[in-house]
Amino acid sequence: QLQLVESGGGLVPPGGSLRLSCAASGFTLDYKAIGWFRQAPGKEREGVSCISSSGGSTHYADSVKGRFTISRDNAKNTVYLEMNSLKPEDTAVYYCAASPTPALCSTVIVWGQGTLVTVSS
Repeated sequence: QLQLVESGGGLVPPGGSLRLSCAASGFTLDYKAIGWFRQAPGKEREGVSCISSSGGSTHYADSVKGRFTISRDNAKNTVYLEMNSLKPEDTAVYYCAASPTPALCSTVIVWGQGTLVTVSS
């Protein structure tokens, strides 16, 4: 069974940090770009970040540039999202997803179940 499992979400005060993990089971993340997406209450899902299969290319939404860092450890079949200087508007359910291509996250084929990040004092 192809599965992605996110972890690391929680409640954090404004200005705080969290590290999300996305672990794959049933398939390898090799040769696949991986993206992080989020959906805030009452809003559409949006792309947050994408990392190429090699890790050599990364992309970020303007709203998170300079605050979030995506990385991957292919040996552990895991992708991470380091989130710093969190703001209340970062509150959302965060999902990771696997692309069938090595470079782009515009099309994804496997989704995780999501992890909730709440930024509040």
